[in-house]
Amino acid sequence: MVPLRGRSKELGKLLDALRAAGNGQASLAVVSGEPGIGKSALLAAAVEQAERQGFLVASATAHQNDNISPLASLAPALRAGAAPLIDTDQFLELATLNAQPLWLAERLADLIGRRLAGVRALIVLDDAQWSDPLSAFVLQVVIARLPGAHLLWLLATRPSPGGTTDQLIEAVDVPVRRIALEPLTADAIQDLAADRLNHPVDPSLAVQLASVQGIPFLAEQLIAGLYLSDSDLSAGLVEGVRRRTGELSEASRDLVRTAAVFGSEFRLEDVAVLMATPIARLAAPLEEAMQAGLLADAGSVLRFRHELLRSAALADVPPSAQRALHGAIASQLMSAGRGAAAAAPHVLAVAQAGDTTAVATLREAARDLLATMSTTAAELIQEAFDLTRVDDPLRAEVGVEVVSVLLAAWQYDRAKAFADDLLSGTALYQGPIAPDLQATIRLHLAPHRRLDVQELTVPGAAPHLSERLAAYRALSLGAPGAATDPIAQSLHHVAAAEQAQAEGRYADARDLYAAARQTEPGLGSLPPTLVEVGELYCRGESDDLPAALERVRELMTAGSSWSAPQLAVLHARLAYASGNLQEAEDAAHAGLRWMDQLHDRSLAPAADQVLALVALLRGHLTQARKLAGSDPTITALLAIADGDTKAVSRLAAAPQDFPERSGVLLQANAVDEHSQSAASRGALAVVAAGDDVDQLAAAVEIVRTTQRPLLVAQAEERYGRAALEAGDRKTGVLALERALDSLTAMGATAPAGRIQALLQAAGVRRRRWAAVPPRAQEGWESLTPMERRVALLVAEGHTNRSAAEELVVSASTVGTHLRAVFGKLGVNSRVQLTRLVLERFAPPPNT
Repeated sequence: MVPLRGRSKELGKLLDALRAAGNGQASLAVVSGEPGIGKSALLAAAVEQAERQGFLVASATAHQNDNISPLASLAPALRAGAAPLIDTDQFLELATLNAQPLWLAERLADLIGRRLAGVRALIVLDDAQWSDPLSAFVLQVVIARLPGAHLLWLLATRPSPGGTTDQLIEAVDVPVRRIALEPLTADAIQDLAADRLNHPVDPSLAVQLASVQGIPFLAEQLIAGLYLSDSDLSAGLVEGVRRRTGELSEASRDLVRTAAVFGSEFRLEDVAVLMATPIARLAAPLEEAMQAGLLADAGSVLRFRHELLRSAALADVPPSAQRALHGAIASQLMSAGRGAAAAAPHVLAVAQAGDTTAVATLREAARDLLATMSTTAAELIQEAFDLTRVDDPLRAEVGVEVVSVLLAAWQYDRAKAFADDLLSGTALYQGPIAPDLQATIRLHLAPHRRLDVQELTVPGAAPHLSERLAAYRALSLGAPGAATDPIAQSLHHVAAAEQAQAEGRYADARDLYAAARQTEPGLGSLPPTLVEVGELYCRGESDDLPAALERVRELMTAGSSWSAPQLAVLHARLAYASGNLQEAEDAAHAGLRWMDQLHDRSLAPAADQVLALVALLRGHLTQARKLAGSDPTITALLAIADGDTKAVSRLAAAPQDFPERSGVLLQANAVDEHSQSAASRGALAVVAAGDDVDQLAAAVEIVRTTQRPLLVAQAEERYGRAALEAGDRKTGVLALERALDSLTAMGATAPAGRIQALLQAAGVRRRRWAAVPPRAQEGWESLTPMERRVALLVAEGHTNRSAAEELVVSASTVGTHLRAVFGKLGVNSRVQLTRLVLERFAPPPNT
């Protein structure tokens, strides 16, 4: 391999990153620089070093036309080499997920993670500025998912503020190394030239090399005769390429110029058709162009050796000829059945305002790409709109498609802003705004709940459109009604379901959501996955928890990936209710990650709520406190865990949608008498039983039918305590042991530790108790429940004597606990203790 000149510092940074990857620290390195500065050469040197060190190397190069093919940029890296990152069957599986980008990215992360177990790897993408949107999105997800892999991601890009690589750097949470390439020194350029010539540079060439201004690509072209040093940088390359093509045959010159219009990558058969020349007759001209250093054979396609060479060749084609060729290429691609998406770049190169044929082609291209490349589809439909005249009714028709495509691309704010401008009589559109047009646009936006009630009224719209808008008003106001239009009626079903759900009538709500899903989707329909999320939530609350959990697991790969955050939060809640704490935690974390990737954190408090509850059950109070935010129910549960018995009464105010609300209410001896669920009926029976052992036994059996292990353990604990207090040790111990075993199996160590202590106090002896984590030696978690209560009372201003009266113990006992508190918290005064408690609790625990 030719030595890399003048880049020892930059290569050293990449070698450091490779060493870190070898030690299990994944990272991202981004090499940036202008065209011709030597990015590809630096990547090649890094690849050589990685291969020498035994790394698995997968590399690919993005191309300008990649944005019309999903995963076109990254796929070659996934399948490269004798031992690719993913095999053929796995690649075909990924292809079925092209329309679900998040599921595809998650699946790919799983596959790569398994493939790289115990393997050091380097994944390279050159010219990343041209990455197709799906590849760019997948990179964000996969890099974030594999922070502990022995893996270095290496990208090269041209500077593009806010572009693909900048967005990637912002999205990932791994170390990032930015390497900006500057022009080489004069000595490095001379060394590079000597390497290429295999002899020292003579003085005359040294003078010419000074004109390349440190750009290695131009130095190489100067040596190859493709750059003239007596011109400026751009003109010098154009003149050099012109001189070299002048030495070619006429057929070869025509081939190079025609290919330059096609793009940096092209098929020989396409050029042959355009030149009206049999492919066989182009073999010799093609060989000439390759020998001249202009073109390279990449197997199924041909490419210019560098984009700068293509630009230089294109500069020798008159603008009028370029326009004619672009038009001919677009027509040829369409007639050959290659699709409007392939023709779109050439259509855009020649289209002018009012060109309805170009508008039709771009609209078709946007529709073709919408399912798999929604970002590209959004760009094309916007271009189509811009080609229409401001007073042409066609502009309004295309405008509706712009809104629809932007919404499909998850660009809600942009869609709403565009719709508002379109309908408000601005310079964007000056044609007629019919009521049906306005209603149609509003119904595209309405499923995303981005409209005010006032925007949902359009006088004069067609009856079916008016009914759908009225249904959305009912949905916003919580006032379900009836309609004759099927889609409007399904919306009323959802409104009625939400009302029933808010009232705790989960079985009714479940059936209403199910009825809403029976209607065939159309304009104004709510996303089916989101309606099913509502149905599954209510199924879980209405005594069908196992089936609801199983279905949501299926939807995690079969449902719309745009609904991933909603699915993840529901998954977390159902798993928590089922006692699967690790599954609940994993689902909540996945939901938060997906919210970041979809740039919508509206459900983050719901995910944090589940995580806080899991942390509470595990006894991780500091973690739970960080997650609690301003949630009053979580704050009350934390206060109880800290020994504040007064906080129990605050649990009665737990909101209707709080996870496992029946169990929370049970702690406060409160019940929801209006709820239809077996959980509420069981909790009601437990509260009604009071301390009656027989009634508690019957209540436990009711609770057991709910298949909610946490609630069952809570009821068993009450039953066991009551039996012990009534003198029925055998019954009490059996009930408490059932609760302990269940909680231990779930990993709920905090309540398990409490029950274990109760059993030990009752004289129960086991050869081996469950592995309840030992209490911390210092900090708040090291305090016993009594020590916490003493600390809280002192922070409230109590003296030892008044605290003793509150706790019904002696003042000396309070003093003993207080000394223990001082020692464990590292304070030596009541003032310091009060400050520490106030810092920990916001608001104070008893407010």
